[in-house]
Amino acid sequence: MNIFFSVGEPSGDLHGSNLIRELKARDPSLTCVGYGGPRMAEAGCELHEDLTKLSVMWFLHVFRNILYFLRLLAQADRFLARGQTDAVILIDYPGFNWWIARKAKKYQIPVFYYGAPQMWAWAGWRIRKMRRLVDHVLCKLPFEADWYCERGCEAKFVGHPYFDEMAARVLDARFLAEQARQTQPLVTILPGSRTQEVEKHFGVFLEAAEQIQASVPEVRFAVASFNEQHATMVRSSLSEKHSYIDVHVGRTPELIESASCCMACSGSVSLELLYHEKPTVIYYRPSRFVYTIGRWLVLKVRYITLTNLLACEDRFKTTWQERLGGRVNNVDELPMPEFTHCQIETADLVRHLVHWLTDEVELKRRQQRLAALKTQVCNQGASATAAKYILDCLRDAAQAVGQPCAA
Repeated sequence: MNIFFSVGEPSGDLHGSNLIRELKARDPSLTCVGYGGPRMAEAGCELHEDLTKLSVMWFLHVFRNILYFLRLLAQADRFLARGQTDAVILIDYPGFNWWIARKAKKYQIPVFYYGAPQMWAWAGWRIRKMRRLVDHVLCKLPFEADWYCERGCEAKFVGHPYFDEMAARVLDARFLAEQARQTQPLVTILPGSRTQEVEKHFGVFLEAAEQIQASVPEVRFAVASFNEQHATMVRSSLSEKHSYIDVHVGRTPELIESASCCMACSGSVSLELLYHEKPTVIYYRPSRFVYTIGRWLVLKVRYITLTNLLACEDRFKTTWQERLGGRVNNVDELPMPEFTHCQIETADLVRHLVHWLTDEVELKRRQQRLAALKTQVCNQGASATAAKYILDCLRDAAQAVGQPCAA
């Protein structure tokens, strides 16, 4: 059995690698090829291109690399045309993956979207495209499957693969012990896994750190950089007066576990922070244009942080007045206070973090709230559930036509 993968995000590379291992555990003869990243290659995927090395956001950045994407699309088309592919699995990265899905449908190859785009949040009108191009939508969040099914898609809730990875992860005990020996409270800064996110957010986080340190002199900070390039960018922003800020690469889970509290760029990392029960302030700074368009015309949910969406029942905005409302009014009541503005407002971040660092009762209360939410939503087994579903679907389809799957 041959499966073609298309994965373009670092997080998708991680989830794809776990899915590949589960697929191969159930069918050792299975062959995986396509676009992904180094973790997928380690899991046994034959990479035609490391697509994660160019993780891009927003249409202008995609446009600048259009020739690169067109070359990859043509390469995928030639491969799929051979007629030896049993399924195409897409993970995140909707802009490019829609085109891969079109190629797959051209050759009547079933398409599975594992970790589907969050259309319920920003692009409900694209549901027609999902119905037309994707045969099976495998959903990470419990309310997603209902949303897709109500709109005519074949959808199944499999769980969030992040929780599988976190449950299996072994933290560096020596590094944790080194952090524990330091008695000063630690605030971990998570500026994002994309270069653009680091460029946009670290300046705000640095300004907040300076203000927090002025109020809580004994505090120390650690930046969890995704790679060496990001670490270099962060270090170039620091001066001698920032001696209380350390920069690390490859230590994200350990730094989260060691922290008293955190400040982070919005993204899937909020689920990791939930798993570790860490009080966190979330910040995301879009451009003024993106903020305006998103607030008025696109964004259909009350919050952008996954943890906050999982915690509420009325997650969808239902009126234009709500969409035009701008700031989150009940931010203090959220599991993770979030701020998503095009204007820098570090005072909001500082207020929460200083409160947690100086009020042990409030910090404990916030930890307990996150622990209760974790118990409700951090279910494991997504990779195994998805692998079984995919293989069952392919075998059922093969039996229906009386033919074995391609070898």
